[in-house]
Order: sequence, then C-alpha cells, then structure tokens
Amino acid sequence: MNNHEIDYKIYGDDIQYVEIELDPNETVISEAGSMMMVNPNIELATIFGDGAKQGGFMDKLFSAGKRTLTGESLFMTTFTNRGHQKEHVYLAAPYPGKIIPLDLNRLNGEFICQKDAFLAAAKGVSIDIAFQKKLGVGFFGGEGFIMQRLTGDGMAFIHAGGAIVERHLQPGEVLQIDTGCLVGMTSSVQYDIEPIPGIKTKMFGGEGLWFARVQGPGTVFIQSLPFSRLASRVFAAAPASGKSSSYGEGSPLGGLFDMLGGE
Repeated sequence: MNNHEIDYKIYGDDIQYVEIELDPNETVISEAGSMMMVNPNIELATIFGDGAKQGGFMDKLFSAGKRTLTGESLFMTTFTNRGHQKEHVYLAAPYPGKIIPLDLNRLNGEFICQKDAFLAAAKGVSIDIAFQKKLGVGFFGGEGFIMQRLTGDGMAFIHAGGAIVERHLQPGEVLQIDTGCLVGMTSSVQYDIEPIPGIKTKMFGGEGLWFARVQGPGTVFIQSLPFSRLASRVFAAAPASGKSSSYGEGSPLGGLFDMLGGE
C-alpha cells in the first residue's frame, strides 16, 4: 500500500458525516472546512495541493493551482494522529446527500468525478484534474471541461446530493443521464453528450438541451439532487424583497405586520 490504510464508518441518513479512524502517524486529507470534530491528539495542518507528491515549492504551487480550475480551494487540510493509540477524525458533508466511500484499489486505481464531489482521502491519494477530451462534453456536459481524477490505492470519499444510484454497466451497455446528475465513474466508462430529441422537449421539457451518455464496461454513480438544482429551488423560493418575518411563513400576524410596513 502506498496510501495510508484508514478505517471508517459513515453515520446519518440525509445529512451524513464520516468517522475516520487513524492509527499512530496515519494521515487523512480533506477539503478545507469539512471538519466536524477531532480527538485531542490529532494534528491539523494546511498544505498546498494533496500532499501526494514530493517536490519543491513551485511543484506544490502548480499542483494547488490546478485545483482552482475545478473550483476548489488552493489549500487542503491534513489530519495526522500524533498519539500512541487509535484516534478519530469526523468530517461532515457540505449539504444534504450521501457520502460515497471509494476503495481505489478495487477500482483499478482511478476514479473520475464531478469537480466539487471530493470530500476526503487517505494520504497518498492524488487529486488531480481530468480534462474532457471532446470540446462538446466540456462546454455542454453539465460539469464543464474539467473534472477531478482521484488516483492511488487507498480510500477516498466523495459526496453527492439526494439519493445515490450505483450502476454496474456491462460492455457496450449504454445509460442516458441528466448531465447534472452524473456524479462519477470508473476510468473504463466512455462518457459523451447527446442532444435531447424534439424541439418541444428542448424548449418546454425543463430537462435542458443535452443528456450525458455513458457506455460500459464500468461503474457509474448518479445523484438524484444536484446541488445546482437544490440551490435554484432555494433561490426561487426566497422572498423577492429579501425581507423575512419573525412571525413565520403563512402567519396572519406576519401578513398584517408586513401590511403595516414592519421590518
């Protein structure tokens, strides 16, 4: 094993967190801001990039700079057990959904996922960018021209919204997916986009203009609630004036208070 070998448990249903158990001197890396709590003997550090590759400052800066192309922070956080017994780190999901554990050793050492899906991984796992080879996929594929590539032989954790469907595609088997619902796939899966047929469907169907076409063999993960869809619903439901009433939504007192010009 080149990566640190970590144990874990996932708790919760719709808003989950993962408990990671570290032996002495074991390390896990995570996105900045994902920590929920840690034991006292856990040492926190902020690093450029993922810390998987050794090199000079410029190499680390270049590695971190590539992460900004995926919309992530320049920095990541490491949690290292400096004690003499097992300690625990607790990392929380950023929004309602599911945490997906990935054993990269069983996935041929590589997994491709949407740009904001990564949550945490054992130290030694490399988090890099994966350019889509076809410009059409990049411009219209929902997740943009760049996705994330996780490589290594350790555990990694990604997060996606809503319920998660794991599909194992046979050679030549094809699945058509809403572009925003595609979470990730093994490197053996072929990924492309196709236009949704029918002018009326494109104009009024509410499903966009394109869908993702994935072809096996390989494993694909699909989410039922992309964060962009959740955010658009929250934004649409927000009061147009930006004001809120302390009397509660739909309250007669709240309506009367608003009519009288209360703040």
